Amino acid sequence: MTQAQTTAPISVLLIDDHTLFRSGIRLLLQRHNEFLVVGEAADGVEGVKRAIQLRPNLILMDLHMPIMNGLEALHLILQDVPEAVVLMLTVSEDADDLSKALKAGASGYLLKNIDADELIKALHKAREGESVVSPAMTSKLVQQFRRGEVPNNKVHLTPREQEILTSIARGGSNKEIARQFDITESTVKIHVQNILKKLELSSRVQAAIYALEHGLA
Repeated sequence: MTQAQTTAPISVLLIDDHTLFRSGIRLLLQRHNEFLVVGEAADGVEGVKRAIQLRPNLILMDLHMPIMNGLEALHLILQDVPEAVVLMLTVSEDADDLSKALKAGASGYLLKNIDADELIKALHKAREGESVVSPAMTSKLVQQFRRGEVPNNKVHLTPREQEILTSIARGGSNKEIARQFDITESTVKIHVQNILKKLELSSRVQAAIYALEHGLA
């Protein structure tokens, strides 16, 4: 039995009110055998229903949609499908939209002008649990947190955990972090799990936000 036969494709749900845009993303993903678009929805309400029904590996969702917007849908999806990896794919370059989406549990925030190859790379990174934010939005996120007050209620992290948290906030992958500190990827994964557990967070993106809020990046 070949590797292609034994490896299940990554299931993807598309939630966007623009039919033409959904069709374009579907055609793009169909060119990559590792992805399988299992469903589509044109608004947040239908998107929530489809997410609960299909329980896909990845969800690509627009932010501004009729009936129910992406932020409201995100809350409901993560209530019933907490393991969902949801990426916001939007035209909004508003820092508040970015912050709200990531704090609500989105695994990433991508702009619709993203290059096709970069989108595929981002989907793979998100699937592996890495932070996925369009470069154009990263600086806006940092600037927004710099304008706010830095909280003092820091959770105790070991020096190595703080170093790894800083690297996560800078967008480092497990492989890059392992090279940086001359440790194995499996050791990095253990550190990341411990960081998320101590901070009571569910994703690397939320950990990156925590690092920014607490001046660790």
